[in-house]
Amino acid sequence: MKSSEWHVERRHGSKIESPSSRDSENAHETGPLSIVILGASGDLAKKKTFPALFHLYEQGFLPQNEVCIFGYARTKITDDELKNRLRGYLVPAKDSSSEQLEKVSNFLHLIKYVSGSYDSKDGFCNLDKEISEHESLKSSVQGSSRRLFYLALPPTVYQSVCKMIKTYCMNKSDLGGWTRIIVEKPFGKDLESAEQLSTQIGELFEEPQIYRIDHYLGKELVQNMLVLRFANRLFMPQWNRDNIANVQIVFREDFGTEGRGGYFDQYGIIRDIIQNHLLQVFCLVAMEKPVSLKAEHIRDEKVKVLESVLPIKDDEVVLGQYEGYRDDATVPDHSNTPTFATVILRVNNERWDGVPFVLKAGKALSSRKADIRVQFKDVPGDIFKCQKQERNEFVIRLQPSEAMYMKLIVKKPGLDIETVQSELDLSYRQRYQGVTIPEAYERLILDTIRGDQQHFVRRDELKASWEIFTPLLHRIDKGEFKSIPYKPGTRGPAEADKLLLEKAGYVQTPSYIWIPPTL
Repeated sequence: MKSSEWHVERRHGSKIESPSSRDSENAHETGPLSIVILGASGDLAKKKTFPALFHLYEQGFLPQNEVCIFGYARTKITDDELKNRLRGYLVPAKDSSSEQLEKVSNFLHLIKYVSGSYDSKDGFCNLDKEISEHESLKSSVQGSSRRLFYLALPPTVYQSVCKMIKTYCMNKSDLGGWTRIIVEKPFGKDLESAEQLSTQIGELFEEPQIYRIDHYLGKELVQNMLVLRFANRLFMPQWNRDNIANVQIVFREDFGTEGRGGYFDQYGIIRDIIQNHLLQVFCLVAMEKPVSLKAEHIRDEKVKVLESVLPIKDDEVVLGQYEGYRDDATVPDHSNTPTFATVILRVNNERWDGVPFVLKAGKALSSRKADIRVQFKDVPGDIFKCQKQERNEFVIRLQPSEAMYMKLIVKKPGLDIETVQSELDLSYRQRYQGVTIPEAYERLILDTIRGDQQHFVRRDELKASWEIFTPLLHRIDKGEFKSIPYKPGTRGPAEADKLLLEKAGYVQTPSYIWIPPTL
């Protein structure tokens, strides 16, 4: 493997920089770039991958004189048919100005389609021929060819597709360059299957070539966690068991599994959301300060905190399944698959000993949101008598209406000394008017092109995450841990709120409601 493949770029901060301000380390990475979307006719590609590429193109990160985008799938369609399918996903109907339509048209000119099966020598040889023709047209003595393969596919075909890429489609430039693959979740169903998948891919590609994508790591407020924790003196001495009572990481959806019940039933809410998305957020909340912003230093600290998590206790788990879930014809009549879960994680290290981390996710609940709630301990010697009623709480709202706010105790206006809970609020739509927050997939695809693995999951990190949840998941699969029914449109099983109060020590403030500020 070429030495350039081991290069890990250091980026200054996490914002997407303009093309003109890229690090000098990246200056040599010019020349033809081929982006191959495998599974190009599927929903993920149409709704997320191609729109992300279009937005990168709009912002100048995919120069027209360097890039060609290849769609590959089994569906037998022409270039124009694929482009017509994509057009409606690239720009909303309400924003169909002539300028925008011209940008869409120019972007679609970059796309070519190749049809073939996922284990076909002929199909991948044809794909390689198309890529090589693009590279020969764009090659220069200064440049080197770059090949990025995005696997928007089910894991069942990862091994055959990776083998075909390795055998027939690798970068062949004598000037350097690289071949990289982006792998979508789910990365297995338990520790054994994840390790098997990692071994299969690892026999074909080196770790620096593999980008295991978890789109939550591309979200703006998730990317802000390291800056908040390690760039602010205010938080650094407070972020420990001496000051923090509990942490909640919550994901809620106000709809069920409509249209994908059969798929969801194979995985459940823990595999679908908690073991990956919420656990990645947990790592950023709980990890120690890395030596630097280099990808490996950050990922080293994430692995350390995962390996410090104690085994999950039965009495610190609540599972639920919303009523009507099994009415879906694709869901087994006696399914025990949870659509809701609350799990308490405990970290056995000096910083977090005794602090419960509550990971909670559910479908068909009363609201849609994702947030992090860091609740601080009571004020010692409370002279205002608000102890156990109102606590400081730092809330990071990941979606929708991105915001950060600190719940504080203040004096209620008036002649009497009466306390009330209010907030210091940073709401992004109000504070950053006119600034477009990039979609997670935009950021992560650009990171892959730049060779920055900071926001991707490393193999040992994946293994450590499955070690935490596999024992619980196996018991659920065997029917030894039952899901409690709950009504759609509620908060989930009442037992989950009881767990939060009794085992995690969370103190509610029923009278407090956060209202996003208006523009």
